[in-house]
Amino acid sequence: MNIVESNKSQQYIEVEEAHGAHNYHPLPVVLERGDGVYVWDVDGKRYFDFLSAYSAVNQGHCHPSIINAMNGQAKTLTLTSRAFHNDKLGAFNKYITEYFNFDKVLPMNTGAEAVETAIKIARKWAYEKKGVAETDAQIIVCDNNFHGRTTTIISFSNDENARKNFGPYTPGFIKIPYDDTDALEKALQQDNVAGFLVEPIQGEAGVYTPSDDYMRKAKELCTKNNVLFIADEIQTGIARTGALLAVCGKCDCQGHCERQETYSRPDVLILGKALSGGAYPVSAVLADDEIMNVIHPGQHGSTFGGNPVAAVVAMAALDVVKDESLAQNARKLGSYFRAQINEYIETTDTVVLVRGRGLLNAIVINDSEDGDTAWNICMRLRDHGLLAKPTHGNIIRFAPPLVMTMEQLDECIAIIIKTLKEFE
Repeated sequence: MNIVESNKSQQYIEVEEAHGAHNYHPLPVVLERGDGVYVWDVDGKRYFDFLSAYSAVNQGHCHPSIINAMNGQAKTLTLTSRAFHNDKLGAFNKYITEYFNFDKVLPMNTGAEAVETAIKIARKWAYEKKGVAETDAQIIVCDNNFHGRTTTIISFSNDENARKNFGPYTPGFIKIPYDDTDALEKALQQDNVAGFLVEPIQGEAGVYTPSDDYMRKAKELCTKNNVLFIADEIQTGIARTGALLAVCGKCDCQGHCERQETYSRPDVLILGKALSGGAYPVSAVLADDEIMNVIHPGQHGSTFGGNPVAAVVAMAALDVVKDESLAQNARKLGSYFRAQINEYIETTDTVVLVRGRGLLNAIVINDSEDGDTAWNICMRLRDHGLLAKPTHGNIIRFAPPLVMTMEQLDECIAIIIKTLKEFE
């Protein structure tokens, strides 16, 4: 049954639109259940999930290890606030700092909160450690970035849809082109720069993948100029790109990054989304003592940040990544996916290119950014049992759960190519 013909689905959609703010434009499908790489709608139709909740569900929908951890803790203690200690936070702090090799972690809830936290830490570090005059600190960001939708974050966005009529905007940011180390080097010449905030791959910009040496050169320039290199790995991190962190680039560590010299180690690392496997809002900012110790009691916090449920869920989610070798699987399947799509591209004018790393990929449709071809393709993909979503008009992002098998990926590639051929 076509979803638009389902009265049951339409009823859900109408209630949602009648009583909820219209701040999203979802694909018209109403989901009620998920398991691994699959989701089912209210009419019982099964789909491959090729968005993974924007890479929050790297470990697959409702992974039993994560759900069991969450349910077990929810029956015991859910929240104490940070007014008191709880018996899970210390274990989580130790676990995640050792996992990513940093001294300290500051736990939060959402990705935008974590970015705001990193900005505050960088500014305070600049004033207290670097000697920048208070209120003068600048943070370098990139054009076409996406770090969230708070007032501060949209202030340095060039997405007019996110910015327009939400001003006045927060000052203190320098915008430069992405993947341009010359522009970065020039911006770093200012003596009031606190940090460089960057996505290793720009996901919302259409999975824009920079030069292989961009992260390494950026880190070297930041270190040379005593500026914090801040990596926003909310969408790209935790195995999505075929390595534990996307700042690994194309290192030879097979996704582990035990050797620090093989990747551009951030001064500040921002994580979210897959940190909970999609089961619970969990985000985190990691840094070493020299940076993190500028934060003192009362200067930053969150009622829910570091709560017991979040702590056990995050540890279980990271265990799954390691135990099931999800980075290695993403690397293998991603290379295969791009090779297969490239073979198809050679035969058609419908798709201009495929790009990405690991299982974070996108195809560029031969249409203008304000065209509707990509949306129509996603509607047909839905009809054929695969869910994806356009970004930037003529780009379709493909990011399935990392637990996908080669057999499942072959089935998905067949659906994608079959659908694309309908638009030739």
